[in-house]
Amino acid sequence: MDNNYKYSVTERLLQYVQIDTQSDSSSTTHPSTAKQKNLSTLLAQQLLDLGLADAHADEYGYVYATIPATSTKQIPTICFCSHVDTTSDCSGTNVLPILHHNYDGTPIVLPHDTTQVLSTSKYPYLLNHIGNTIITASGTTLLGADDKAGVAIIMDMVQYLTTHLELQHGTIKILFTPDEEIGKGTAKINMEKLQADYGYTLDGGAAGSLEDETFSANAAILTIQGVSAHPGDAKGKMANALKIASDIIQAIPINLSPEGTSHKQGFIHPLHIEGIAEKATIQFIIRDFDTTQLAVKETWIRHTTEQVITKYVGATYTLEVVEQYSNMKDVLKDCYHVVTYAKEAIERTGLTVIMDSIRGGTDGSKLSYIGLPCPNIYTGMQNIHSKLEWVGVKDMQLAVSTLVHLVMIWEEHGE
Repeated sequence: MDNNYKYSVTERLLQYVQIDTQSDSSSTTHPSTAKQKNLSTLLAQQLLDLGLADAHADEYGYVYATIPATSTKQIPTICFCSHVDTTSDCSGTNVLPILHHNYDGTPIVLPHDTTQVLSTSKYPYLLNHIGNTIITASGTTLLGADDKAGVAIIMDMVQYLTTHLELQHGTIKILFTPDEEIGKGTAKINMEKLQADYGYTLDGGAAGSLEDETFSANAAILTIQGVSAHPGDAKGKMANALKIASDIIQAIPINLSPEGTSHKQGFIHPLHIEGIAEKATIQFIIRDFDTTQLAVKETWIRHTTEQVITKYVGATYTLEVVEQYSNMKDVLKDCYHVVTYAKEAIERTGLTVIMDSIRGGTDGSKLSYIGLPCPNIYTGMQNIHSKLEWVGVKDMQLAVSTLVHLVMIWEEHGE
């Protein structure tokens, strides 16, 4: 990569994070929030300005664009993908990004909420950025580096390739998606329009990290039908659905809970509960790297509910399970060169490859199962979904370099 290249990734991130793009899991529209289209429209125009003649944002908030091949070799078409939305776990409104130049390793107190402090003792990855620039929000919102850092990295790669036409590469597709944070990032994707063979999401963390495995994921909705009675005359009559729901949640052992699991351990997580004495609903998410274990955890919920409910005369239940996404590794194992090329690109950038498994999912999970095998590449983002979210400029620039090396590697393996 040209050592004299002037990166645009920092300026792009600073612009993108100030556009509120939070998605909404309760919405039934696509995208779930219209404001996501504000960023999609901007990105489409910026891609047009960079010379990508087919760049456009569609009615659902997806952005599509093509970088034409410069090589005459037969090379698979590669897609780079990031999502425009941010999580609803933390406010994304009126984000004020702050550049901390020449970071010296001392604690950073975020100015609009001084209880929000970044320190190397608690977040040792900061030590990798001493002497460099890091970006935070001001303390009252998330930053939005998840995944606007990925968006900015891809956009900077586009700028590099369109200003270095001597670089040989195959056809490259750009895809930006809405609603990834609520599990609907591929809901309205047009694969016929995309026309790519393999893909990479830019939605990872530490520099050098590469992820070829995600959770497999189901949602489970447990509805408890109790028996209502006047509390003054309830003896032997009432079956309180709220108490039943409480007993079921209390029965989940720590080794089946997110707060008690790590690495390759799956979990059952009660996400939401609502109801009255007569009827209550618990929404669970079920996660495991071994897809077959999802059914085991579903059985645990069913069996535990049946045990609890026997103590409450007249109560009944229903359990609805909805498939969300599956472990991408089950697809990638059959085309593992997609991962191998990414490893080589990271190494050419001068980094050590950190292979990891995502205790979550990305758009790549679903893309892999609808015809686009899609591992996940780092962006540098840290402490995501929180007011202490931050990203290092150095990491984003390294990610741009990794993508440039990656398209070169695909060309080298062409015929």
